[in-house]
Amino acid sequence: MRCMAMFLTLGGSPSNGTARVSLAFVQSRALVGMAAPAVTVEVHLSNGLPSFTLVGLADVEVREARERVRSAILNANLEFPHNRRIIVNLAPADLPKDSGRFDLPIAVGILAASGQIDAARIAGHEFAGELSLSAELRPIRGALAMALASCSAQPPTRLVLPTASAQEAALVPTASVYGAAHLLDVVQHFAAQEGRIATDAPIGCERVYPLPTATAATYPDLADVKGQAAARRALEIAAAGEHSVVLVGPPGSGKSMLAERFAGLLPPMDLEESLQCAAIASVGGQFSLEHWGRRPTRRPHHTASAVALVGGGSPPRPGEISLAHHGVLFLDEFPEFPKTALEALREPLETGTISISRAAQRCEFPARFQLIAAMNPCPCGYLGSAQAPCRCTPDQVARYQGKLSGPLMDRIDLHVEVPAVDVQDLLHAPRSESSASVRARCLAARERALARQGKPNRSLQGEELDQSLQLDAAATKLLHAAAQRLRWSARSTHRALKVARTIADLADSATTQAAHVAEAIQYRRVLRSAP
Repeated sequence: MRCMAMFLTLGGSPSNGTARVSLAFVQSRALVGMAAPAVTVEVHLSNGLPSFTLVGLADVEVREARERVRSAILNANLEFPHNRRIIVNLAPADLPKDSGRFDLPIAVGILAASGQIDAARIAGHEFAGELSLSAELRPIRGALAMALASCSAQPPTRLVLPTASAQEAALVPTASVYGAAHLLDVVQHFAAQEGRIATDAPIGCERVYPLPTATAATYPDLADVKGQAAARRALEIAAAGEHSVVLVGPPGSGKSMLAERFAGLLPPMDLEESLQCAAIASVGGQFSLEHWGRRPTRRPHHTASAVALVGGGSPPRPGEISLAHHGVLFLDEFPEFPKTALEALREPLETGTISISRAAQRCEFPARFQLIAAMNPCPCGYLGSAQAPCRCTPDQVARYQGKLSGPLMDRIDLHVEVPAVDVQDLLHAPRSESSASVRARCLAARERALARQGKPNRSLQGEELDQSLQLDAAATKLLHAAAQRLRWSARSTHRALKVARTIADLADSATTQAAHVAEAIQYRRVLRSAP
């Protein structure tokens, strides 16, 4: 919709009791999940008992904008219409609005309706920003989501945001973004009369362009890990095919060290992936320019609730699995997480999205992450270890391992044992292969899979899996025997086949052979039971 201010005089002058009505329309955007629906801020000034009313399904922090806007306008030495009746409507009325993002458009609407800003000049602009009492502009959540939405609008609009948020929104290549540090910057830019602002006022809104970013993201190097050849191999397979992993071993065996270096085995992020990750972080209020283009590694504590892990709240916010989109979700002390939180991971591991439904609204967040879980084999941690004798009873071990349900473990592709490293190897072993060397092999295997089927092996379903596998006779026979002996479910069988296809890609083999299937079978292990 167009922005405008309209002055309607109904006969005579105000001194003769005639009513003067002023109306202004300013465009902004709300934030609902990852979407940024358009909001029209309508400001109506009229004669009558002085008041300031705000309507339009506004949350508490939006209703508090009345006091922030009033103080900001006065402290900026602008005219606030104290003697007028002010009504602000945030349309559409049935769309929930939250946060302080509407402070700036409300202030612009009041200034436009009172003639201090040229309404014709704000046409084609969208405003968002929180005002301090001194009229400084504070950053908002979801600036990237706003930029993406404004670019898809017809015709595209220009964004006016606080400077910090403008730098974030400018990462969208096609966005037209202007930054302002103070309310006077905005007034200077859209002033109704030249010379209305004092000569020492700020210079106005400035066009913001993307800041230069680092050429390549850096991660901890896998070469720091000594020993653990089997676990390193499993991580290489996981990175090549986007598979999930659970690492099982005694305390101090290097599980966390391996998981923290996994992101360095993944391919560099392209622009679209970087924008998606940055938009999610922006919606969650955790965006940082330093992390631009870097695959996230989220490491929530095991006391995290289900809502913290998968998202939720009112209004819904992204959880850890969404903040790990296109990156790594590392869950240390895996069985110690609340059972409800772990079971909530089932659907996202399959679909790559999470839907959060509430009575008033439904939001969907992307959640295509790679799960790296780490756990001890028993409560004391030393079951089957040569470091120390296990002090746990069979019942304690069963209860501990029983915290992880069969359906959840079924969805994890690689079950890897990480034994303790011998002191001799720890002190004298040579430096291991670097992440760059392993990443090169993973990238080559990914490219083979994409050239063959257009997607990673983890995403293969149904007929696609049958066509891509190309199992030879010996591999088929071995798989049937293993599935029957180990009593695999259909999902476990398919997961093992996907892992075998990734192993074949790493070996540059057009067919999936018995050796590839045999290695994949080794990664569908069950947890060690107590003696």
